[in-house]
Amino acid sequence: MIIAVDGPTASGKGTIAKALAAHFGLPHLDTGLLYRAVGRQVMLAGGDPDDPHAALAACAFPDSLLDDDTLRSEEVGGYASRVSVHPDVRHALYQRQRAFALQEGGAVLDGRDIGTVIAPEAPVKLFVTASVAERARRRWLEMTGRGINVALAAIEHDIAARDARDMGRKDAPLVAAADALVLDTTHFNRDAAIEAAIEAVLARAG
Repeated sequence: MIIAVDGPTASGKGTIAKALAAHFGLPHLDTGLLYRAVGRQVMLAGGDPDDPHAALAACAFPDSLLDDDTLRSEEVGGYASRVSVHPDVRHALYQRQRAFALQEGGAVLDGRDIGTVIAPEAPVKLFVTASVAERARRRWLEMTGRGINVALAAIEHDIAARDARDMGRKDAPLVAAADALVLDTTHFNRDAAIEAAIEAVLARAG
């Protein structure tokens, strides 16, 4: 069984995908981490994430980079959003994601184009979302909890800008698949969101 979990940044899709993987005993891939690694590699090389050539070259990042804690930073997230608009970058990472999705026994993948591009045949597709204000609040709490001093307004602005880039790109834009179940977590806490997702998967999978 392939479970595709898509949605914008800070919507809770990663938390939900990990919980689904644990509940159903499936391997999990955070595909956004691949794009963050490309963005981080561009940073390390002193390149421009808006340059398609620099972004494509960064796709040859070492696997060890996936264990770098800085991949979760806001700065790297911004770079990831910028490199992801390049069609050559998306093509370079496509096969890696596709192979994970098609492994024997199934898998859970979360990202922004799993249900529409990477695994359109997935029998279970969720599109996890929440308001920009709520997503900014969650990210602000997460960052301040780690001792990072950042303004809530700045995070909200950054999230809105990422949404615009992700939804407006020509190649594999962020959009709910036609047959995806949209799960709005704006008014859900973590446990309620996970419970709703598990129920949705069971209903879709029969």
